[in-house]
Amino acid sequence: MKTVAPQKVSVPFTPPDSRRPQSQTAAVSVKVARSIEELMQAFAIRAAVFLSEQHCPYAEEFDGNDFSATQFLALVGGEPASTCRMRYFAEFAKLERVAVRREFRKSGVAAQMIDFALELCRQKGYRRIYGHAQARLVPFWQKFGFEPINSDKFTFSDHEYIEIECQLEPHPDPIMVGKNPMVIIRPEGAWDEPGVLERSAARPATNPTGEDSRGEGWSTELKKQVKRLG
Repeated sequence: MKTVAPQKVSVPFTPPDSRRPQSQTAAVSVKVARSIEELMQAFAIRAAVFLSEQHCPYAEEFDGNDFSATQFLALVGGEPASTCRMRYFAEFAKLERVAVRREFRKSGVAAQMIDFALELCRQKGYRRIYGHAQARLVPFWQKFGFEPINSDKFTFSDHEYIEIECQLEPHPDPIMVGKNPMVIIRPEGAWDEPGVLERSAARPATNPTGEDSRGEGWSTELKKQVKRLG
């Protein structure tokens, strides 16, 4: 399945608002939401789509899983347009809460965001992506390589769903232990860019030998403290 590398992407887009000049184009960008402001933008999109349009109760939409997930945010001309989240399990990742504001549904922004999210999972080493799709939307998900894995339908939040999954090709350079240790501490999805902690390496180490100011190793001191505490 063809996917897009997890980096900011930009393509021309003609705004759907007829009040804007038709010749004007706006950039589409996709990223991992990292700040409180970006999280609020993602949640605002979901509120507009699920709470307002689909009349979903608040407690059913904001289900307590948002802070155990990666939130993705797509913008059109700087305007929050689409969002989804990904949660991670032992052998698979689960794609959830895909939402697109009404005025951006013909922009193609959702497809770019989903490709971005799948490629991020692939780089993390995941090969299996699982999801719950509204039965009427299965043809949409098949465009990304998803297929139903169970014909039984189930219902929650007033909609009928079916289980789907897609199999990803292995990433040529996945994030793994044993490679550059600094890659793992870079911001999520920005593993190809040096992070702030790498820039901090320009400062000298304050304790390069692992000894404290009295010449005692930190492990020896820790053992003494444990012994004193009984």
